[in-house]
Amino acid sequence: MSKTLVVYLMAGSDTPELAAAAIAGGADLLEIGFPFSDPLADGPVIRRAAERALAEGMGPSACLDCVRRIREQNDVPLVPMTYSSILEAYGWERFPADAAEAGADSLIVADLPVDERPELRRIQLVAPTSTDERIALAAERTDGWLYLVTVTGTTGTRVELSPALAPLVERTRRVTDVPLYAGFGISTPEQAAEAAELADGIVVGSAALVAAEDGPISLERFVGQLRASLA
Repeated sequence: MSKTLVVYLMAGSDTPELAAAAIAGGADLLEIGFPFSDPLADGPVIRRAAERALAEGMGPSACLDCVRRIREQNDVPLVPMTYSSILEAYGWERFPADAAEAGADSLIVADLPVDERPELRRIQLVAPTSTDERIALAAERTDGWLYLVTVTGTTGTRVELSPALAPLVERTRRVTDVPLYAGFGISTPEQAAEAAELADGIVVGSAALVAAEDGPISLERFVGQLRASLA
């Protein structure tokens, strides 16, 4: 059974071109980051990308336009990843409606606990620190798949796969059969293959952004290496 490859890109003027490259390389789903000035979950690579995007004027409306431009060119699932204060400012009901109109398939709100805003359809995150009760609630409320946070820190490249992933997968499998995609700290094709032995898919963010800094051809090549490792 083929594993799902999720690639994270920060919204920006060049993101539609990078999205096309990631898809050409084999990405099955794209997470589109909406830059935020105080991103609690993001490591240095994504923080720098967010700072560049904010300097470029990528507010929520511009980010939604970015999603729309990607959707016009591609049909892979698109999932904006954002923070609750952005939705608070934009409008809790207006944001998901406008995101869907732009072509988004779901949402990730990184800092919104599972028991808050239950009416907001979104992909839920669980971490090694999540209790079994919280994992079960997240599985019940998630939109299609569960995002397994493999580390208890921020995103970023790591030299090895987190040893916390296997126990987290085991605990989560006990309470749900929804697909489990593992992210945070998966940086190399070797780590991707190792994570995919445990989960149904993987999410690669920081390492993809590093590859994207050298342009679409570099990103397509890197994503292709990840795809090959999941075969």
